[in-house]
Amino acid sequence: MRLVSIASGSSGNCIYVGSDNSHILVDAGINNKRIEQGLNEIGLKGSELDGIVITHEHSDHTKGLGVLARKYGVPLYGTKETLEEVSKQKYLGEYPRDLYHPICPDVDFFVGDLEVKPFSIDHDAANPVAYRIQHDHKSVAVATDMGHYDQYIIDHLQGLDALLLESNHDVNMLQAGPYPYYLKRRILGDHGHLSNENAGRLLCCILHDNLKRILLGHLSKENNYEELAYETVKLEITDGDNPFKASDFSIAVAGRDRMSEIITI
Repeated sequence: MRLVSIASGSSGNCIYVGSDNSHILVDAGINNKRIEQGLNEIGLKGSELDGIVITHEHSDHTKGLGVLARKYGVPLYGTKETLEEVSKQKYLGEYPRDLYHPICPDVDFFVGDLEVKPFSIDHDAANPVAYRIQHDHKSVAVATDMGHYDQYIIDHLQGLDALLLESNHDVNMLQAGPYPYYLKRRILGDHGHLSNENAGRLLCCILHDNLKRILLGHLSKENNYEELAYETVKLEITDGDNPFKASDFSIAVAGRDRMSEIITI
């Protein structure tokens, strides 16, 4: 399996996951040119995509869907409520609605030889999900846009080989920053985004010897920066109630405007 972040941040998200034979995107929240450039960099074309799994309907996760659907007829997977909201997004233009494939949280489905396991997350969207994706005995997950985590989330992130996890904001930067009060409350709330500290604490609950790679994603442009997210998460792991140190794992930050390195497991 391969996992690559084509883009991850508050302005746009698009993650590639694939096997030798099947290729999917988790979200398509950047323009088509950037998506195709990213695919080309890993030796693929847009025409080779087998599906796009959508976490939720916000534009930083959907803005590239229309072009890909029109150009290549790529199947679109999301919860019924998510797809209903996506269908109202006029900026996506016209594309065949028969490309929609409604899915349900905790009901697994296949895209080619990839087993996709959607699970519910708390975010201010219609019926959002994160995704765990498996092939043979390997598994990766993309988990962002979570206001908080609980045992249900922890259970769905056990035993992974690689993970892209939200590390959206630094709480102090957000509280002291220019955002209006209502927006600060939204981000900090249970249906907002995961802070650097909470990303580290969640990782402490799911670390194991065979977790090969961790990508920190969906960083806020205004309320975070890469070095801060990286160091905060490392500190939470090293000081946390777990048998590991951050140096035991390969941890990197997924860039907003650049590809991550290819994670192969």
